[in-house]
Amino acid sequence: MKNKWIIIGVILAIMAGGFSLYRFVKLKSGWIENTEKKIVNNKDEKKSVGINMNARLQQENGVVVAVATRQRFTEVMTATGKVEADADRIAHVSPRISGQIVSVQASLGDRVTAGQTLLTLKSLEMAEAANRFRLSKTKLALAEANMMRIRTLVEKKIVARKELLQAETDYKIAQTELQNDQERLSLYGASSSKVQSSSYNKASLMVPAPISGTITEKHAIVGELSDPSKSLFTVVDLSSIWVVVDIYEKDLAKVRTGQRATVTVDAYPDVKLTGHVTYIADVLDAATRTLKVRVEVPNPGRILKPEMFARVELAPSASAVMTLAVPEDAIQEIDGKKVIFVADDRGEVFRPETVETGRSSGGLVEIISGLREGQRYAGKGSFILKSELKKGELEGGGE
Repeated sequence: MKNKWIIIGVILAIMAGGFSLYRFVKLKSGWIENTEKKIVNNKDEKKSVGINMNARLQQENGVVVAVATRQRFTEVMTATGKVEADADRIAHVSPRISGQIVSVQASLGDRVTAGQTLLTLKSLEMAEAANRFRLSKTKLALAEANMMRIRTLVEKKIVARKELLQAETDYKIAQTELQNDQERLSLYGASSSKVQSSSYNKASLMVPAPISGTITEKHAIVGELSDPSKSLFTVVDLSSIWVVVDIYEKDLAKVRTGQRATVTVDAYPDVKLTGHVTYIADVLDAATRTLKVRVEVPNPGRILKPEMFARVELAPSASAVMTLAVPEDAIQEIDGKKVIFVADDRGEVFRPETVETGRSSGGLVEIISGLREGQRYAGKGSFILKSELKKGELEGGGE
């Protein structure tokens, strides 16, 4: 009887132990399952983390929501260069004959107009040319009078016709001599009408400015002798200038004649002048592997001065393919990845989305993947959203 109760006790103990083990295993299994669910939920929560910011806060923080669109992406090429005077707008002024400078009517830095007298010479050659002209004019008048007289006598049959032929020949010779003397005066830079004036000093020669512009060089001194080989003034028209830039060999395919260019200089950083490429050199510099390219730029107010350094942006034609592009300010870097803060339909919740970028140009960045056309995103103020995101992560880590 006693053994029977012992056996029953052992059986009950075994059953109690098995039940306890079963309960422990179930509880353990449930804890693991709950833990796994919590981890998954945490992952989902991390994936769906967002920054709430209503319209008022967006305005206060400078956040602007934009819509992702495709556009023609133009790649702007930047180069540095130097301002030069337009070689087609430079004139060196020198007298056409030798003489002594008796007066100077212009100085360095003066703005002059075409035809304005810059200096006056006293020249023996000029005096001789003026005398020949006056003599030729007198001879022509006498030859004409003689021809008319003989013509009248021939009509009256007083003299033979051969005398009229001789008189007409003498008249034509006198005409030719006068024409030659007029051309000589013109080559010297003198006017035949002024030379005929009684008040005109036949030894004086006025030297005019050939073009309108600014006097950048002056070598004329009263009393000095001058001749055609000596430049007395340099006049430069700075209403249009050249900017010569060096383009690297690898970029030559991006440059063409007629291409639009934007020029800026340090002296006037807010002023942008628009010009065009007018010349591309044919010979490459063997040492620098660059090619000279000339940009012609209108120069209102003559603010650009020769020898200034300038920055030039050359804009090629827009690509035929439309591509998705966003402002540079819209892209931030988080944990080594480039992200864009995408907004929900209401435009009040922003989530960071990793994107792959391409080319950059003119303040825009090409988006290859990570953003769809039509999606709303933070076009401005993304740095504020990044700061709020980092702030939230720090606060979450502290809890």
